[in-house]
Amino acid sequence: ASNGELLDTYQALFSLLMSMQLTLRELIGQREQFRKELDYHQFLYNELEEAGFCGNELEDMEAELKLLENAESIKSVLTSASYQLQESEEPMVQKLKAICNQLQAYSSYHAELPSLVQRLQSAQIELQDIASELESMNDHINHDPKRIERINERISVGYRLLKKHGVKTTAELLQVQQQLSNKLQASLDTDNNIADLEKQTAAAREKVTEAAGRLHAAREKQVKPLEKKVNELLARVGMPNARLKILLNPSQLYLYGNDTAEFLFDANNTGQLLPLRKVASGGELSRLMLCIKSLVAEKIDLPTMIFDEIDTGISGEAARQVGLIMSELAAMRQLICITHQPQIAGKANVHFYVYKEIVRDAVKTNIRQLNREERITAIAKMLSGEKPTAAALENAREMLN
Repeated sequence: ASNGELLDTYQALFSLLMSMQLTLRELIGQREQFRKELDYHQFLYNELEEAGFCGNELEDMEAELKLLENAESIKSVLTSASYQLQESEEPMVQKLKAICNQLQAYSSYHAELPSLVQRLQSAQIELQDIASELESMNDHINHDPKRIERINERISVGYRLLKKHGVKTTAELLQVQQQLSNKLQASLDTDNNIADLEKQTAAAREKVTEAAGRLHAAREKQVKPLEKKVNELLARVGMPNARLKILLNPSQLYLYGNDTAEFLFDANNTGQLLPLRKVASGGELSRLMLCIKSLVAEKIDLPTMIFDEIDTGISGEAARQVGLIMSELAAMRQLICITHQPQIAGKANVHFYVYKEIVRDAVKTNIRQLNREERITAIAKMLSGEKPTAAALENAREMLN
């Protein structure tokens, strides 16, 4: 039907549609998998979202809990240290100050005393600052049972979630929460992607269907001309009453359109056209294929065509016509034919003879090309038997000429 360009366009659209359908099936499969896990992932995410941990919260709370649990002991030590430094009967800060004053009075009598006095003064100032910080720290540390209870509850929730998700730190727990969030978002994205791709696939299917319709129309135009040409050729090869009818039936879209071709055949003008595969004999089928291939070869380059005993069930003029058709085909391509009909063999350009011989008690099959005289003899044997007559040889020579 010369549908090369139409078919190329259709197959490009069809391949795109198949690719889109494959992607769509994969996305739907992903969505089904997401849906199976969605409720569980949502539950896990909600649990972490409700817990609301941040940063290094668990680690910080553990440190705070240790401080609160030991608050009384720590306050006692801080109070004692602060008292020793500045409030006892002999506070260290005041003692250092007195020592500095004593040494200061004699610093002019020794060159190294001023530097020692300065260091003692620095130590006094540092101890005074330490005492102030200890006092401030002491003021801010309090034993708070309610706070301890809240921290214990918070840490308990954190430990349970750490164990549940198989992680060890707050940061890792937050990573798990982010991963769950990504999975939930992916599920939503998949739904959107599927909806978009379904629209695109529907539009692509419309284009493919339109292209298939154009192919069908072009093929439909060629059905009657092809039937006519085949039936004319069938008459040439000895089947004047044979009829071929071609039906283009609708099918699902596939690589070559949406048509399936059914060949109906009636070999003897019975008025009953039945599927070719059920009614044609071997010889009828061989000749029909010759007729169809001879027409196909006009449009499609078939570099080599092989016919195995296409002469089955024919002789005389029908065999001669088969030979003529094959000779026409051979003008543009190579034909290889196995035949027992001299009318067909006589049309060939080259003859090969297949024979068997016994070599060392084993049968070997050989083939060799015949020269002109051997060709004449071989065709003459087809005409009159193993010992060809002079008339048969002359007839064979005429066939080759």
